[in-house]
Amino acid sequence: MIDRIYSLLGLARRAGKITSGESQVEAMLKKRKGHLLILAEDAQGTHKKYQQWAEDLRLPVMIIGTKLELGVAIGLSPRSTVLVMDVGFAKAILKIRS
Repeated sequence: MIDRIYSLLGLARRAGKITSGESQVEAMLKKRKGHLLILAEDAQGTHKKYQQWAEDLRLPVMIIGTKLELGVAIGLSPRSTVLVMDVGFAKAILKIRS
């Protein structure tokens, strides 16, 4: 299941449909953009802040993997936050999770 999610995240990155890293994700959330917020399990300091923000925006949140695993999935350095910008990718990932 998690491997399928990581595959979809990789595809979404290659399609230019995600933003990652705290500063980029914060910028998009301030603009009220995005369809799914993904947080790394080992990024405890960011959970409360981003979960409250996502709740205010009615944005689904998924906590999976480590920072390293998320980074590898999208072909970048370790990432604690990933924001899926495309509704199709977001729905596909949420469907796998449920």
